[in-house]
Amino acid sequence: MKNRKMLLPAMLAIVLAFSLILPASVVEASATMHLPDEHAIISAVDSPSLASAMALNTYSATGQVTPMVAAGYYHTVGLMADGTVVAVGSNVYGQCNVDSWMDIIQIAAGSHHTVGLMADGTVVAAGWNGYGQCDVGNWTDIVQVAAGSDHTVGLKADGTVVAVGSNTYEQCDVGGWRYVILVAAGSDHTVGLKADGTVITVGYSGNGQCDVGDWRDIVLVAAGSDHTVGLKADGTVVAVGDNYYGQCDVSGWTDIIGVAAGSDHTVGLKADSTVVAVGSNRYGQCDVGSWMDIIQVATGGWHTLGLKADGTVVALGDNYYGQCAVSGWMDIIQVATGWGHTVGLKSDGTVVAIGDDYYGQCSVSGWTDIIQVAVGWQHTVGRKDEGTAVAAGDNQFGQCNVGNWTDIIQVTAGMWHTVGLKADGTLVAVGDNDYGQCNVGNWTDIIEVTADSWHTVGLKADGTVVAVGDNDYGQCNVGGWTDIIQVATGWRHTVGRKADDTVVAVGDNSYGQRDVGGWTDIIQVTTGLRHTAGRKADGTVVAVGDNDYGQCDVHNWTDTTQIIAGSYHTVGLKADGTVVAAGPEIELAKWNLGVVEYTLTISGTTGGSVTPPDEGAFTYNAGVMVRVIAEPEEGYRFVKWTGAVNTIANVNAAITVITMHGNYEITANFEEIPPINWLLIGGIIAAAAAVAVRLVIFFVRRRRAARTKRQGRKRVAGKKRR
Repeated sequence: MKNRKMLLPAMLAIVLAFSLILPASVVEASATMHLPDEHAIISAVDSPSLASAMALNTYSATGQVTPMVAAGYYHTVGLMADGTVVAVGSNVYGQCNVDSWMDIIQIAAGSHHTVGLMADGTVVAAGWNGYGQCDVGNWTDIVQVAAGSDHTVGLKADGTVVAVGSNTYEQCDVGGWRYVILVAAGSDHTVGLKADGTVITVGYSGNGQCDVGDWRDIVLVAAGSDHTVGLKADGTVVAVGDNYYGQCDVSGWTDIIGVAAGSDHTVGLKADSTVVAVGSNRYGQCDVGSWMDIIQVATGGWHTLGLKADGTVVALGDNYYGQCAVSGWMDIIQVATGWGHTVGLKSDGTVVAIGDDYYGQCSVSGWTDIIQVAVGWQHTVGRKDEGTAVAAGDNQFGQCNVGNWTDIIQVTAGMWHTVGLKADGTLVAVGDNDYGQCNVGNWTDIIEVTADSWHTVGLKADGTVVAVGDNDYGQCNVGGWTDIIQVATGWRHTVGRKADDTVVAVGDNSYGQRDVGGWTDIIQVTTGLRHTAGRKADGTVVAVGDNDYGQCDVHNWTDTTQIIAGSYHTVGLKADGTVVAAGPEIELAKWNLGVVEYTLTISGTTGGSVTPPDEGAFTYNAGVMVRVIAEPEEGYRFVKWTGAVNTIANVNAAITVITMHGNYEITANFEEIPPINWLLIGGIIAAAAAVAVRLVIFFVRRRRAARTKRQGRKRVAGKKRR
């Protein structure tokens, strides 16, 4: 109709009147009812609460910090309750040189470097610095640190981020980040959790590890080598990136309060302090089903750590291949070690083995009647009581072809060859012979034989020694030795124990593995790849040589009855049949990082309750993330959390988390949903309709008057023309 245009102002007037008069509670209900969930926490951007909620540490009133663990590729780091730091494992680049650190409140570990956040907001670092990943000396106002393979990331108090180190894939391009509350670093990518629960990433995304644009309600992030993991406020988990080993198969996880990502595996800490894990389990790094009382999890390249409520630490996985996880062995009468595995002979003639099993070298569970074991780099040999031999593992050079051997009284194994001593003092040998290490067919009067890498050494009945094989470092120059009663071979060195319990050595000495001239009272010697150990008459042990992995840390051993050295670790058999070990990660079982506990007091206003956990006072270990859920009763709605808001991940979300770094009190606030006053609304609508009608009449009359006036002007103009 012709007057349609006039209806628009009228309708606007109705809307204006309605919005001005309608109660605010009704407007709020209609406005929030259809908001997408992701908008519910946008207001947290303007709040400092999230900046301290994600396990960011501070000193407590007692001068203690929350203990924690961190894991690099081949080293493990522990933060003590007093702010000092301990570390074990590979120290090739000095990544374990943290003994002098003090006032540390958080730690992170990269592939070969370690980072510590100090209480004053500055940062220290140790280890490999080939890409400048340790150049953090000028950082200030830092509240959290993360370490990738070769880069280091720092979160500042204002929500901005800094990074140093390798930037090959632009993983350090974080200069424009804002409102970040947590950072994580993978091999070549960096992840940031924002205050609104969304996630941003930079760096390499060849496996989709940076495809996090649609993530919402995230409260914690973790980054593996090529995958990214996010913990949601409801305790579920999401993951993107490389899933070759199933490391992203976390969709069924529930009640999770913490996550960690290793090279190819993912670990989740549940609310009941148990642990779940998915992904590569080649080294047993996912065998966490029996863990209990865990308050924090951490992952290295191929190993998993758990910090227990009592302050001790448990570990699984690559221990340089797990070969030091021997604490549960009993009734062992002999031990032997290879490059990445350890074998134990039990008193009943059976055999146990742990560590690298890539070639089946640990597949010894069916062996019986064994009276001696020997281990090569990746194969295992057993001598049976009837004088025959069995072998398992790598056989590419035929080193396991011992099935036809008879009258054997001793077996030994080199890198890829196996040697057997017969009852008549002659020898047999199979396997790799590139250096002539198997050319022992003419030897006679041998009473002991030993082999390593590419050379073989035999002790004769008259105390002299013979040797064949690789002699590049003089490791076979034993022709002048006399009065020898035991021999041992390392990678490129040979050691002999004399009748007077002193020791001689020849060959490579680049790590000091031949520095045995001052040893006395030695009753057994053993050699690793580049180290030498000696057992003394009183049951104590001495060692020299390469100690990058702690393999020479045997000074406190007592009551040993046998010692054996692997490539990078040393194992000792004690008089009670138990086993001790020195090397990567083995000190974990002895760590006690301390225990700090705090109380969380929870209450709710009228109209709802908090569950879980419930209302009341609850005690938690420091650093634990507690998920709380505010449930309104019928006719009520959740408003917000009050109290210790700086510790709550999202004060406006009914489901959120609180991280325990002190004694806190929080309250869930509810309010009654006001009933809609339809009588009032009807009156408003009627009034608005009356206003609209009057406006329409007004505009119609005005339009008619204007038309009449125009017509009158036209008539006057016509008369003038006539």
